[in-house]
Amino acid sequence: MARVKLDLPEHFEFSTEISIRISDINYGGHLGNDAVLSLIHEARLRFFKKYGFTELDIDGVGLVLTDAVIVYKSEGFHGDTLQVEVTRDDFNKYGCDFFYRLTNKDTGKEIAAAKTGIVFFDNEKKKVVNMPDKFRNLEPPESP
Repeated sequence: MARVKLDLPEHFEFSTEISIRISDINYGGHLGNDAVLSLIHEARLRFFKKYGFTELDIDGVGLVLTDAVIVYKSEGFHGDTLQVEVTRDDFNKYGCDFFYRLTNKDTGKEIAAAKTGIVFFDNEKKKVVNMPDKFRNLEPPESP
């Protein structure tokens, strides 16, 4: 069976550090596959917060996850600090893809690469809507 291949963009817009918690460890003693999805969700929330958004309010609309791909590269362990890089790409009328690279901050070893597709969603009308211009045209916020 063919493996999933994921090509990451060269440039990432955002980076954050996240420590692997004991609850992220599976019965094999390393970072669990379910935890990777949770970690990239946390990184995406931090990305939105940087721009003054939440997943429920991005210029008046929310988002829905449409798909997820995770490619595992190496093990992560309890207490490791991950550098999680985030960027957007593959824009369309209704959404885009978020790409993530998870790297062990101390060793530089890549732990995983991931992608999540999103569409913008009006939660009151329960329908997909056009991507807000404020999101499409994000400018880096001024440093404090």
